Amino acid sequence: MSTARERILEATEELLATKDALAISTRAICDRAKVGMPEIYRQFGDKQGLLTAVADIGFDRFLANKRRNPLTDDPVADLRTAWDSHVAFALRNPHLYRLMFTPTGDSRPQAIKDAQALLRTALERCGDAGRLRTAPEPAGQAILSANVGVCMMALSFPELFGSSDISRAVRDAVIGKVTGDEREDTRIGTATVLAQALVGTLTGTAPVDGAALDHLARSLRPPTAPSEP
Repeated sequence: MSTARERILEATEELLATKDALAISTRAICDRAKVGMPEIYRQFGDKQGLLTAVADIGFDRFLANKRRNPLTDDPVADLRTAWDSHVAFALRNPHLYRLMFTPTGDSRPQAIKDAQALLRTALERCGDAGRLRTAPEPAGQAILSANVGVCMMALSFPELFGSSDISRAVRDAVIGKVTGDEREDTRIGTATVLAQALVGTLTGTAPVDGAALDHLARSLRPPTAPSEP
């Protein structure tokens, strides 16, 4: 028979399948878990403590999913596979994903460190193969930051950023920058410039050139309204 703690966690996860964490009340959680309100505070301290515990469970599933990705003889291709599986998880679990990667309050999921460690191991494979331009730690920060950014924009503004082309463009730009495996067929110039700027900042490599920044500024500038006669 499940414990009160297990029922509360399960109820919260079920509600997150259709609602954002901020929209879920403790009353709804208690009703679903069939426990009294004080039980949440006994088990987790407060609602934020509960949400952090659920986020850590989400990370456990996220990492288990990543560990199921097959390893090939090409560690850079495996990085791209890991990026794609990250995006797929976010799209399947939008409310849980936001809880995991945009925590509020002082309590933060500790499993983010496990995600970083898993990515660092993948990058060390690239380094062992002579296919890494910078140290694994800053390379991992750049990749994870860009990966999460792509997912957040796709979830928040799907009509503008939900295209898989955008994810692939940023993926290839970031991974290409840190590994040297830069592709000629990256199709979205703005995404590429943004990714290169991010990687340059986090890794300390040379920043993008002025022409690239000018291109970015023009692409982001809203169209000028026609002047009245």
